[in-house]
Amino acid sequence: MKRSRVGLVIEDEHVAVAAIRKGGRPEYFRMRADEDLPARLAAQLRGRRLGAHGVRIGLERNRVMVKAIDVPRTAEGHRRSLVAYELERHVPFAGEDTRFDWTPLPGGSNGLGRVLVAAAEGRTVDGALRLVESSQARPRSITVACHALPILLERGRLPSRAVWIHGRGARTILLFLERGHVRMSRSVPSSSGPELASEIERSLPLAGWTHCQAVWVSGDETPEFRSSFRRGCLGVAIAAPPLGKTATQLMRRLPLEERGSALLALAVAAGHRRPPLDLVPAALRARVVSWVHAFTAGMAVAAGGLGLALLLAQGHAQRTHLARLDAEIRRLDPEVKAVEQLGADVQLRRQLLSVLQSIHAGGLQPLPVLKDLTELMPMDAWVSAVSMDRQGLEVTGQATTASVLIPLLEGSPWLERVEFTAPVARTQAKEQFRLHAGWESPARPSTEAELAPPPKKGR
Repeated sequence: MKRSRVGLVIEDEHVAVAAIRKGGRPEYFRMRADEDLPARLAAQLRGRRLGAHGVRIGLERNRVMVKAIDVPRTAEGHRRSLVAYELERHVPFAGEDTRFDWTPLPGGSNGLGRVLVAAAEGRTVDGALRLVESSQARPRSITVACHALPILLERGRLPSRAVWIHGRGARTILLFLERGHVRMSRSVPSSSGPELASEIERSLPLAGWTHCQAVWVSGDETPEFRSSFRRGCLGVAIAAPPLGKTATQLMRRLPLEERGSALLALAVAAGHRRPPLDLVPAALRARVVSWVHAFTAGMAVAAGGLGLALLLAQGHAQRTHLARLDAEIRRLDPEVKAVEQLGADVQLRRQLLSVLQSIHAGGLQPLPVLKDLTELMPMDAWVSAVSMDRQGLEVTGQATTASVLIPLLEGSPWLERVEFTAPVARTQAKEQFRLHAGWESPARPSTEAELAPPPKKGR
């Protein structure tokens, strides 16, 4: 046990408190119910350092109405409203002042399901809550105290049907169990064995039984109960309840003179975290993770872990692949640069070839024309600009006598129709000219024809 558990049983005139500390060490004390009970209970819990993690509350059986009723089978969300409607015919107090809870029972027919209902007045539940809250403890559950007794039984093979008789003071509790689960309970005045046997026989049909396989006796005046039942007529073995090893060791440390109240308080303290019949309002109930929720959460965590592992594996594979690609790129980078340089050189050569082809296609032979032009120009003239196109040649420059240039250029095998395109202007003993000449003949396609000048024109 990781933390201490505290069980509190509210009786008619007393409050019994049992605690199970870490390591299984029990504590028990009983206090009279009076006006100072909340303060004294708070002082006891603080002094013993109990109740820090909550207190489980058990109510006397005569304070709670427990009954098996039939309700129509319907969806879980509508079952509570149907139980509340059916319950109004069975409780002696107003429906709006009722605190109840229910748990399904086996059986039922004709479209009806059987449920076990526990109901109490609102003031009873509210009083129990105020008593615990005054000690600054949190109520973990409010149940019928005797319904917690099966938690003390030894786990294993239990009789399919057993009646547990638990005596406590002036009242005797009859608990009807099917394999350790409560099917019905009653609170009757303490009486002799034969009277209790008759009471049990009358109660068997209410539980839907025809017989029981075992009768267990515990609580106050146990020897008298057993001796009375030997003179009774139930026809089954009378024995002590088969408590578990841990419960037996705890019971040995509790006071024998108050074993009736002590056993109930111990059972409430050791009860389930979520008992079947819990009268604590839903807003105050502690959240308890059931095995279904735990399994679902575990599956969600496992799925999330698998997804995360898959993402990490994919990321690692991608990083490894990228590292290999980077290494291969670095290895091929010099070769790629060499190929790119070769491609650039090829592109430049293609551009030069394209220029040459365009010049050849246009019939222009600039080098032979320039050579011939250089030979024809006189020594006192120089050329500042030469431009060629398909229509002809244009020359700009200066000469001592610009007019003599026309016959000279007319004698070129490349040119004809030489003329000034602008008036001749004289500056500093020189005449500035601009001449235009047309081509004598179209360019030849062969290389030899391009290099050889055209034949001289006849004069």
